[in-house]
Amino acid sequence: MTTTEPTAATAPAVPSPTVWPALRYDDAPGGLRFLVDVLGFREALVVPDDSGDITHAELRWPEGGGVMLGSTKYCEGPHGEMRPGTTSVYLVTDQVDAIYQRVQAAGAGIARELEDTDYGSHTFTLRDPEGNLWTVGTYRGAP
Repeated sequence: MTTTEPTAATAPAVPSPTVWPALRYDDAPGGLRFLVDVLGFREALVVPDDSGDITHAELRWPEGGGVMLGSTKYCEGPHGEMRPGTTSVYLVTDQVDAIYQRVQAAGAGIARELEDTDYGSHTFTLRDPEGNLWTVGTYRGAP
């Protein structure tokens, strides 16, 4: 049996995100690098300041969705009350084991070890460098 890689014409379109979790980091460039290099996000937009800090960034999850992030020093109003390291995000992927290996290789803290749940997810939870929780799993939610 031969498999064919999807082309631009046959690949299903990934919808634009309509829900954007927003994270604040004291070290926004470090947070961005972790999310891209370790978890596997793709940079869609990064707006740095003159010193290289990040005023605003949008990252896309390859399987759909995205997150926004920025430096705590550029946060005003009610968003300025957000403390770094207090967010929890769930990422759906079929690549749980590969991401788990990258997370371990990067030395990130595993908050909950890799497991198969009673609701059918292959999953684990990690802490990013500033303490945000990221659960990575195969469970795609109720239909």
